[in-house]
Amino acid sequence: MASAKPPAMKILLASSELHPYSKTGGLADVVGALAKTLARAGHQVGVVTPLYRGVRERFPEIKPFDWHLDLPLGNCRVQAGVLTAQPMENLTIYFVHQAEFYQRAGLYQDHGVDYPDNAGRFIFFSKCVAHLAHHLPWQPELIHVHDWQTALVPILIRHQRLQEGWGKPPRTCLTIHNLAFQGTFPRVHYELTNLPLDYFNPNGVEFYGQMNCLKAGISYADVITTVSPRYAREITTEVLGCGLDGHLRSRRDALFGILNGVDYEEWNTTHNPFLKNSYSLARLAGKAMEKLALQTELGLPRAADIPLFGNITRLADQKGVDIQQTALEEMLAADLQFVLLGNGSPVYEKTYQTLGRRFPKKVAVKIGFDRGLSHRIEAGCDFFLMPSRFEPCGLNQMYSLRYGTIPIVRVTGGLDDTVIDAAEDPKRADGIKFNEYSARALAKSIRKAMVLYDDPKLLRHYRRNGMVTNFSWDQTAGQYLKVYDLALHL
Repeated sequence: MASAKPPAMKILLASSELHPYSKTGGLADVVGALAKTLARAGHQVGVVTPLYRGVRERFPEIKPFDWHLDLPLGNCRVQAGVLTAQPMENLTIYFVHQAEFYQRAGLYQDHGVDYPDNAGRFIFFSKCVAHLAHHLPWQPELIHVHDWQTALVPILIRHQRLQEGWGKPPRTCLTIHNLAFQGTFPRVHYELTNLPLDYFNPNGVEFYGQMNCLKAGISYADVITTVSPRYAREITTEVLGCGLDGHLRSRRDALFGILNGVDYEEWNTTHNPFLKNSYSLARLAGKAMEKLALQTELGLPRAADIPLFGNITRLADQKGVDIQQTALEEMLAADLQFVLLGNGSPVYEKTYQTLGRRFPKKVAVKIGFDRGLSHRIEAGCDFFLMPSRFEPCGLNQMYSLRYGTIPIVRVTGGLDDTVIDAAEDPKRADGIKFNEYSARALAKSIRKAMVLYDDPKLLRHYRRNGMVTNFSWDQTAGQYLKVYDLALHL
């Protein structure tokens, strides 16, 4: 007899960015894909996110919602409106419209500098999330918050339950996408929460005399997840715990590593509006044509027989762009090409632009974000570099595998969980790994890639293994549902 289908859940997600409406990185992709997958499985899903500049103009289907927010923020009260969109059955997006806070040039920064009122902006957003969780007619039973920008929600819900008699508040799940970003602010900003000082202690919000939003979430969420199994282990160590390793070890029983999924509706090679040539494992000719088209687009010599390496990244120390630049200085004497798309540190932006000017026939650099070009780089390159110092999960290595582009990764976090080196399993090998964080180790891996490129049979073997690998969101969402169910029965 078939087992009964588990009952549908009522789930509210909260994120400071959400694909396709707003994005600075993988957080937006992850939350957008998780919401769609849960809704498609029959669960009732809401997502709360800020209404940033230009979103309503790009998505005219967003409509006003008969809801007005008027909430305390320290000694002031701040008003906001709510708008909604329903992109599919069972899924409603709730946009918090507060023009002074969110109608800005960037989500968190302007010209690489954090907005000075980010504490107030996201404390207010967290209050909006908790308020909606309390008053939405469909009464979500679990709220899933993401990163420091929403990590105060569990403590706000707890306080409302204790002080206002909220009879059956939703359980809470916090996902840490990157522990390095914690939302740490001077103590004076704690006043904006309107919470009593009881919570400002070493077991709660306080962190070396300051307010730490992510620590608050770790302290008060019912369950905690992070975005790969290895990273869940790494953040409980002093090396990668970013000062919170002891706190995370104390909550080890509630901490789970769930590998991010890939939205294959967008990241595919057969029905992709950003690619000029469709291709698949059975018909790889289109990939060769994408390579030539990419070389033309970026002003490199068209050369089918030269290995093309790519990188799409935030230009920051975490991403290993320092050792990558040094390794390229050494390796560009060989017959290869390299393309980069990214932005971030002005120093690294200038460094890579200079590299492109010095090697105009071998290096192409585009500063900024270009969704279409990111697909074409994944499709047109032979190898994809991800030499990260640390990487909670990483998505581009998984995109690369599906696109038949062989990832070269450092053994850390989700990179280790998703890529298989020949030293681990020659039959299933789909990438190249290195351990030591150094330009020398990366250069050695690039040389391995060039040897691999010269062996067409072995190259196809790696490509085949990568293209059949499945990191679908159905699997990932299933693991989240198990954690949700655990939280509901605590």
